[in-house]
Amino acid sequence: MSPAPRYKRILLKLSGEVLMGEGGGLSIDPTVTARVAEEIADVKAQGYELCIVVGGGNIFRGISGAARGMERATGDYMGMLATVMNALAVQNALEQIGVETRVQSAIPMSSVCEPFIRRRAMRHLEKGRIVIFAAGVGSPFFTTDSGAALRAAEMNCDALFKGTSVDGVYNADPKKDTSATRFATVSYDTVLAQNLKVMDASAVALCRDSNIPIVVFNIREHGNFAAVLRGEGVSTVVQKEVE
Repeated sequence: MSPAPRYKRILLKLSGEVLMGEGGGLSIDPTVTARVAEEIADVKAQGYELCIVVGGGNIFRGISGAARGMERATGDYMGMLATVMNALAVQNALEQIGVETRVQSAIPMSSVCEPFIRRRAMRHLEKGRIVIFAAGVGSPFFTTDSGAALRAAEMNCDALFKGTSVDGVYNADPKKDTSATRFATVSYDTVLAQNLKVMDASAVALCRDSNIPIVVFNIREHGNFAAVLRGEGVSTVVQKEVE
C-alpha cells in the first residue's frame, strides 16, 4: 500500500510569465499553456484537490504602469483583468483535455465566469473540479501572491505551491550570482528577514500565520509538479522552523 499523500488540497500559484512562449513578449502561448495544463491534469489524476491562482504579468503589471505615470489603483485594476484572461486560457486548456474547471473572479463579470463565493468554491472542489481564482483579492495595492495566500487560507489548503521558472529559493539571484545556493527548506521568518524573493511579504506572513507551507518549484520542467508531490522533484519548502 502506498503512503497517504502529505497534502490533499493544494493551491497552485502560477506566474503569468509561465504562460509565455520562449520568444518572450507579452502573450499567452497556447502550446505552453497546454503543456502546463497537462502538468496540472497529471497531478489532478493522482487524487489531489486543486485550486489555481494565475498572475497577469505576461499581459500587464499594475506596478509597472504606475512607474510610468499611471495611477496605481487604475494600473492594478487593469492587472486584475489580465489575470482573468489568463484564468480563462488555463481553463480552456484544461477542459480541452477533459478536466472540469470553474473560474471565479473577485471582480464580478457574470458573462465570462462565476463570482468568488467561498462555499461554492468548496463545493466545486468536493465534486472533483479544479477552481481557478482570478482578479486577485478584488482590490488594488495587493499582488496576486497575496491573493493566492488568502485563497489558500480560505479554502483550507494544505500547501501553496508556487510554480515559477526557477527550481526553488536561493540565498541570491541564481541568474546573476553563479555561487548562489538553493535552500531545501527555509523558515518564513528567514524569508522575511533576508527579503528572499519568494512571494511578497504580506503573502509570506499570511501563510506563516495560517501555517500553510509554500513549496517553490520549476513548473517549466516536464513532470516536476507531480515529482515534487512524490518527494522526488527539486523544490524549496518554506515552513515553520523545525525545533
